[in-house]
Amino acid sequence: MHTRTDQVTAHDGSFDVHLWLPDSGTGPGILLVQEIYGVGPYIEKVATELASRGYVVAAPDLFWRLHPHWQAEHTPEGTKAAIELVGGFDFAQGVADCALTVAHLRSLPEVSGGIGALGFCLGGSIDYLLATQVELDAVLSFYGSAVPDATGLMDRVAAPLLLVFGGSDPYIARERVAVVEQAAEGRPNVVMHVEEEAGHAFHNSEAPMFHHPEAAERTWELALAFLGEHLPARP
Repeated sequence: MHTRTDQVTAHDGSFDVHLWLPDSGTGPGILLVQEIYGVGPYIEKVATELASRGYVVAAPDLFWRLHPHWQAEHTPEGTKAAIELVGGFDFAQGVADCALTVAHLRSLPEVSGGIGALGFCLGGSIDYLLATQVELDAVLSFYGSAVPDATGLMDRVAAPLLLVFGGSDPYIARERVAVVEQAAEGRPNVVMHVEEEAGHAFHNSEAPMFHHPEAAERTWELALAFLGEHLPARP
């Protein structure tokens, strides 16, 4: 696996896009959208695994306008600081930056095959909304808090879509998850997966206060199978 940092230009400046390249040198592209903790150890761990499976992974530094290279610790104090920072985050600009990152992926000679998007928490909201605007081959949204209020946009998502939630999430009430379940029902391109006993950010193995190992393992197997079906790669 190889890594590098590219620069992508927006209308008001430029931002870093962290890239992980598979040993094969080429593969399908995956936009990996960060949590409020930034492009830190957890996102790096996910990116490394995906690259080992044959994907070209791109994680943009979405907080570059507020605090370039932001990384918060997975502690109550780090969470509080990250939430305060997100209070000044322009969500629409974040979606636009991700669209620019997808365009950058499409331009790379290392990217062969399709392009998908995977986002966690904040990133789960962003990549869901991105999928209403940009053509993608697979979209995986983990516990995006904006999704329940944006189910009316689901008609605009043409890509295969995996929506993941925790049924015991204190930040996204179970009845709000049920709204998403109802919107997803009968849609052949949408897979809804709820881990009832898990809370928010349950896949994050770097956050002991959130991580639910059993739910994380089950859901990640589902996510990899979903990618294997809609965005296959060769390790």
